[in-house]
Amino acid sequence: WDYAHPVSGLSRERLNSDDIVTVGGSGFGIMTIPVGIERGFITREEGAERTAQIVDFLLNKAERFHGAFSHWLNGETGEAFPFSTYDDGADLVETGFMIQGLLTVQQYFNSDNEVEKSIRDGVQTLWEEVEWTWFLNGTNTLYWHWSPEHAWKMNLPIQGWNECLICYVLGASSPTYPIPVETYHEGWARNGKIVTDKTKYGYNLTLRHNYAEEYGGPLFWAHYSFMGLDPRGLRDRYADYWEQ
Repeated sequence: WDYAHPVSGLSRERLNSDDIVTVGGSGFGIMTIPVGIERGFITREEGAERTAQIVDFLLNKAERFHGAFSHWLNGETGEAFPFSTYDDGADLVETGFMIQGLLTVQQYFNSDNEVEKSIRDGVQTLWEEVEWTWFLNGTNTLYWHWSPEHAWKMNLPIQGWNECLICYVLGASSPTYPIPVETYHEGWARNGKIVTDKTKYGYNLTLRHNYAEEYGGPLFWAHYSFMGLDPRGLRDRYADYWEQ
């Protein structure tokens, strides 16, 4: 709250990162604003004003690529700031973390006043303008990056088990650019290869990541998507996500 960028209201990447703000980290930060209000750290009016500042910046200044944000933005100008040589355009996963935060505050700020209505309307536009189908790249798998300069050069499919489940859920539920169910099973679940019968330290792993076949992956992978998804009672043919 105190170290947010003064122009955009977004979260800086880290201490002393100046104008570089992080899109995914800001999505998580946005989700803490209702918590701060409910716990009395800030007033509802303060929280709504900051959220409206953020939504206005994202809608009217932040550079977007087929509706998706880059990993980093310049918090003053809104221009995309390269995360790496070829990662200078859309980052669908960071966008997913942002959108789940925006949808959360859209539900929270439900009062019938001008500021809170502007939040709801702005979030709806941002949500509807993400072109999830574009990021299929003609396949049945979502792809992480796209750049107007380098196109699909990063060539990184979004496949589970990792922190990216929320992208497939948001893509499937998009009111404007919904992805077909096949992408979940063929892309995310890798035609069932997401499942493992391995155990570690007495625990059934159940799911595995394609780059960590022997282990379940870093613990943060189990947290990011479930900021927006309630895992209780959430299950598919691969796992019970509350147990997971």
